[in-house]
Amino acid sequence: MLIVGELINSTRKAISQAMEQKDKAYLQELARRQVEAGAHILDINAATSSNEIENIQWLADIVQEVVDVPICIDSPSAEAVAAGLARCQRPGMVNSISAEQERWEQMLPLIQKYGAKVVALCMQDGGMPETVDDRLEVAEKLVSGLTRAGVAADDIYLDPLIKPLGVDHNFGLQALETTRLLREKYPQVHVISGLSNISFGLPERRVINRAFLVMSVAMGMDAFILDPLDQAMMSLLAASRALAGQDEYCMDYITAVRAGLVKA
Repeated sequence: MLIVGELINSTRKAISQAMEQKDKAYLQELARRQVEAGAHILDINAATSSNEIENIQWLADIVQEVVDVPICIDSPSAEAVAAGLARCQRPGMVNSISAEQERWEQMLPLIQKYGAKVVALCMQDGGMPETVDDRLEVAEKLVSGLTRAGVAADDIYLDPLIKPLGVDHNFGLQALETTRLLREKYPQVHVISGLSNISFGLPERRVINRAFLVMSVAMGMDAFILDPLDQAMMSLLAASRALAGQDEYCMDYITAVRAGLVKA
């Protein structure tokens, strides 16, 4: 199970202000807390800032001063991704590539050059996929294309593109079924999602996010971009893994309880 800590993201007002003010201490403390809570990789995003390239490099530098985990460079800009990856002290992660021709041609060389893991969005030219079959079709293009290009299957994280449940009550089922089928078809490839997408526009979003996490684990999702400081979420993740047969003798769950990371 891979947890990508999502909190150092310029779309969040507090992070945007901290970046503008170069509040190194605040951002480094947030990085530390996410790793202590269980994040294996930290996502950094400066896409909404006035100088994205300079800021993504600064974020990568200051985060790696205080935590010993890889960095996920999160940007729609290939130039910013390249700048961030160049600062990574170990192979990082790219968020993201898709089957859209322009994005594919821009991002693939960077993934190859830096040996990065990659979030692969099930999207191609023409817009968001409408059905489960549409997602599976794009996934085939992504997996076959990436592996032919030398990317290890274990470094590919397919994102089935989670749409807001408030827009269509079937979107949750669609995401879960896509996850199940992707895991069956590509057992060596991972499936990832940004949990908060499912609850966009709804009240008490964390309740929806937590329930979706539990159901997604049961369907085979094995990576999440989430807020690791949400202890209820992380507790449910530990319990879900045990219930899904992913935690032999429940040892990870027991260890997390003893460490105070899992609480009722």
